[in-house]
Amino acid sequence: MKIIVNLDIEMAKKRMSLNELSEKVGVSNVNLSILKNQKAKGVRFETLLKICEALDCTPGDIIAIEK
Repeated sequence: MKIIVNLDIEMAKKRMSLNELSEKVGVSNVNLSILKNQKAKGVRFETLLKICEALDCTPGDIIAIEK
């Protein structure tokens, strides 16, 4: 099993760029890009909450498990 990050899908639904999300969340473009491209080893709950608030979604919309 593997954790999948669907950040790019949620961003596309809201028509939000990585730069715009970065500004709203207060996380660098580089760190968001690492998360979006499945390269992150983890994410803080605080950061996940800010992303969800900015994209008006839930953690389950962003993170999924692939079998």
